[in-house]
Amino acid sequence: MVSFNNTEIAFKHKSDRDLRRARFLFKVMASPALVKMGKGLTNFGLRLHLPINGLIKSTIFRQFCGGETIEECTETINNLWKNRVGTILDYSVEGKTSPEDFEATTREIIATIAKGKGNPAIPFAVFKITGISRFMILEKSNASVSDLSAEETVEYNEVVERVDRICKAAFENDVPVFIDAEETWIQDTIDRMAHDMMLRYNRSKAIVFNTVQMYRHDRLAFLKESVKWAKEQGVHYGVKLVRGAYMEKERARAEAHGYPSPIQPDKPTCDKDYDAALTFLIDELDHIALCAGTHNEESSLFLSEVLKQKGISLDDERVYFAQLLGMSDHISYNLAHAGYNVAKYVPYGPVREVMPYLMRRADENTSVKGQTGRELSLIMKEFDRRKAK
Repeated sequence: MVSFNNTEIAFKHKSDRDLRRARFLFKVMASPALVKMGKGLTNFGLRLHLPINGLIKSTIFRQFCGGETIEECTETINNLWKNRVGTILDYSVEGKTSPEDFEATTREIIATIAKGKGNPAIPFAVFKITGISRFMILEKSNASVSDLSAEETVEYNEVVERVDRICKAAFENDVPVFIDAEETWIQDTIDRMAHDMMLRYNRSKAIVFNTVQMYRHDRLAFLKESVKWAKEQGVHYGVKLVRGAYMEKERARAEAHGYPSPIQPDKPTCDKDYDAALTFLIDELDHIALCAGTHNEESSLFLSEVLKQKGISLDDERVYFAQLLGMSDHISYNLAHAGYNVAKYVPYGPVREVMPYLMRRADENTSVKGQTGRELSLIMKEFDRRKAK
């Protein structure tokens, strides 16, 4: 059984200076008050155009991002691959609203795909449809495209064309691409586009991956229906399986609008469905490809054991584990060391433009029970090990 307790493997890619920076950041993130104050000061400094980019880039940006451009990510890509950990380049610029910006983002995503062509160190690409579309169009078309006006239909079709361009580039470059999941009130639109792209590009293998958030109580049934649909259509279903990222927002909206919450009643139920989905998908491996996106040690161990029990090669290209850069290195590096396929999400973009992403990472590490304490205890364990050498 793979162990996640070996800090020498988990942190051998980090210098003492890197570990000290990580220790400082996670100590800050252990305090909600400090995180709140830091976010306020950072936003204040950015609004006033104070010279704080360098400070941000040398601290939280360096921990969680690969660089400001694709080329700046090269060092991170190479360092990860020295330990057989792949890179998923994630252009993490948010909040754009103009057609010109959507086109620029589409071109950037396609550039990440081109970077991965023939490069085993970059096994996947990824994008969010809200990065290339107005949210309102996705929301209004969630029930049916027929709800759109003639002008909105034109705009919707432009979004589909951008999605198709990205997925076609993935197909032509043989670089699978993840379509990220988002809020429930636009997810039907995203699922529809993802399935349409699978019909075009997933005939011989999984190129287009949909993302399924298991913190939704309806997703296990959705997943089973989707795989059934894919088999009937003669396509390979690519799925990135995650727990989810919008829980608080989902619950608040459901309460405000007076409809039942789409979120699981509790974490054990979510965990149970996640692991049930893993078992189901591995049993369907002839028809699917899976990326298990999780920072959960138990689910990672569970999947590693399922692969062994089913006699599936640990490096079967249809099964990947994935974590975020700067987090859960004890999972990523120990899995890779044991021979499993592993990749890290590597966000990148101009410092100012990726601040919303970095703020979410700070909030997540502050709010997720045990996350920061686990990171800190592992870092301290590694410092003790190095001192004892």
